[in-house]
Amino acid sequence: MPIQHFAPPPHVKAPPLSFATRAGDLLFVSGIPGFDAAGALPDGFEAQFANVVVNIKRVLDEAGAGIRDLVKVNVLLTRASDVAAMNALYAGAFGPPPYPARTTCVVQALPGPKMLIEIEAVASLAK
Repeated sequence: MPIQHFAPPPHVKAPPLSFATRAGDLLFVSGIPGFDAAGALPDGFEAQFANVVVNIKRVLDEAGAGIRDLVKVNVLLTRASDVAAMNALYAGAFGPPPYPARTTCVVQALPGPKMLIEIEAVASLAK
């Protein structure tokens, strides 16, 4: 099977990347920040998290997958103070258990100064 690329939505000004790439039965979802449908980045962490989840679900759906197909998730946060809120929001968005394997890192910065969260993931497309 050839490698399949999934482009960013037309309204999102993205760097040179695919939002996701399928190789065989694996879908690699690029790091997605919390932009809304209009391409704007809200100020609050909860709103950014919700947008990330909507965008990940859209990419998964386009590839024929869903949240339950995620096998690995990497979460990047710019504030350690958001870890508890992220865990609570994550449980609702990526649950019920069992959850995908996950790494959470607090980083000094993301590409945009207002970005508070970015999530990348790997999903299985094996049916």
